[in-house]
Amino acid sequence: MFGIGMPELIIILVIVLIIFGAGKLPEIGAGMGKAIKNFKGATSEAEKKEPEKIEENNSSSKPDA
Repeated sequence: MFGIGMPELIIILVIVLIIFGAGKLPEIGAGMGKAIKNFKGATSEAEKKEPEKIEENNSSSKPDA
């Protein structure tokens, strides 16, 4: 499907080094890490809330007998 090999990664790294310089790479890496962590936290939080919504919808849609 879609695969990035070692030559492509090296080319991307060289381009990033040229654009941002070696001094900015740690800041960029830290920012990317925080973004990924926040994204994972948001998706896991949404997955936890989803079953609660389903239960609420099922209990409210049942007719009273």
